[in-house]
Amino acid sequence: MANTAKFNRQEVLQKATWLFWQRGFHATSTRDLQQATNLRPGSIYAAFGSKSGLFKEALRFYAQNRTELLQQCMDGGKTTIGGLRTYFRHILLDGDADTPNELCLLAKAISELDESEEELLGEARTLLAAHGAKFRQYVEEAMANGELSEDTDSDLLARQLQVQMIGLRTFLRATADRAAVEHMILKLFDSATARTTG
Repeated sequence: MANTAKFNRQEVLQKATWLFWQRGFHATSTRDLQQATNLRPGSIYAAFGSKSGLFKEALRFYAQNRTELLQQCMDGGKTTIGGLRTYFRHILLDGDADTPNELCLLAKAISELDESEEELLGEARTLLAAHGAKFRQYVEEAMANGELSEDTDSDLLARQLQVQMIGLRTFLRATADRAAVEHMILKLFDSATARTTG
């Protein structure tokens, strides 16, 4: 009879994601993962194949959580732009205040991994691009709703939003200047809608 996993996979992924996010892929040892997840090495390898396999799933777990959070913010917003602004505020100023690292895990992974770690690097890049595609989807929705001008370059604005998110997280980590970040979030979306409302 085949052995069945005697652990909650989601809980293990959450704990592993937190640890990788805090320390990075290279600085996280298998022993660290054992202690964080309460799994034996054999269980980790049986369930995920390797430390790399667990990291890949942790990246997907993180990205899925971000997608779900973005959807929640959009569902709760009165407007599309309002939903995006709420998401930025949540990530930068509210919900992520107690996270193990202020930086985006995907961006952190891309900066840490090198080209020899092709599979992991490719996964992180793919997931980050997919999140950018979500921004483009909502920019196009805002255009259709009249919140943004019809001649808005949706690809460019979506890229700008993603760059601003990554950059503001880095700025906040470096300066801890929350007031400045809040001001920049307001200016970011004011600028995006200025051509429509002006």
